[in-house]
Amino acid sequence: MSRMPTSAELDQAVQLLEAGELVAFPTETVYGLGADAENPEAIARIYAAKGRPPNHPIIVHVVDGGDISYWVDDVPPAAQDLIDAFWPGPLTLILKRAEHIPAAVAGGQDSIGLRCPSHPVAQALLSRFKRGRGGIAAPSANKFGQVSPTTAQHVRDEFGDAVFVLEGDGVEVGIESTIVDLSRLEQGIGPVLLRPGAITPAMMAQVLGVTPLPPDAAAPRASGTLKAHYAPHTPLALCSAADLPAQLADLPADARVAWVGVQAAADPRCVWVQAPADAEGYARALYRLLRRLDGDGFARLVFEALPAGHEWDAVRDRLQRAAAAFGG
Repeated sequence: MSRMPTSAELDQAVQLLEAGELVAFPTETVYGLGADAENPEAIARIYAAKGRPPNHPIIVHVVDGGDISYWVDDVPPAAQDLIDAFWPGPLTLILKRAEHIPAAVAGGQDSIGLRCPSHPVAQALLSRFKRGRGGIAAPSANKFGQVSPTTAQHVRDEFGDAVFVLEGDGVEVGIESTIVDLSRLEQGIGPVLLRPGAITPAMMAQVLGVTPLPPDAAAPRASGTLKAHYAPHTPLALCSAADLPAQLADLPADARVAWVGVQAAADPRCVWVQAPADAEGYARALYRLLRRLDGDGFARLVFEALPAGHEWDAVRDRLQRAAAAFGG
């Protein structure tokens, strides 16, 4: 069972961050692997620990009410409207990076991703770090491309004692933040949805008066948007119940398969794992479920294709990218 950190543990985490070390901490989406966003050497430690490509940008987490203009060239009205509506919360804004902010945190790009997490531990850490005037660069606290962590134990399973971990209940969203690009508004481009999440295009449209566009070829690189991502070690596929027999045709008769679906499968090789009935519940359970199934000795994990509807887009995105790691 997770718990909340003590004041002494928060102070220790701040001291480590200010010394250029890494600290894992909970947000309302997943656990992040944090470092001082203005320290290129500390940022390099994130990339090294995760095995992350150096051109893959990292989101910077900022305190509630912090000075966003410190990090960016300009805060356009659309960005401020989204901040007022959804921060603190699971929404990342891509804006033009201020010149004095290290390019390393942005994967070398002239844009930067900013987010204000709502989790109380994340906010407590941010309010103490540099007396609330710093930013913590933090991708998910796992090896690059693999399943994101939603508990402190998940982080320890990845990194052992190599990373200091702050405990924290209440990882309520369960998948990474929505990412919307606002860095090209002056060019007449945007807003552009780069990664779906709990904040949906419809929710943003209610604030902005326009629906974010789908990603385009010239969009900035953003966290978690590679074709193959969020993958367990066990091969994973995504298919309809009708296509399940074809999906299992290459497996031996004694193979054990996890079938995550609405109803049990007729194939005796399949162990039925009932799928969560609603999109929010599915998102909250997804990574914990993937990690559990990954350790249960299955030959394959097969997830039933998700229902139609935009409320399922974020979970669908994660499962499609996980399946793509195995050619699915």
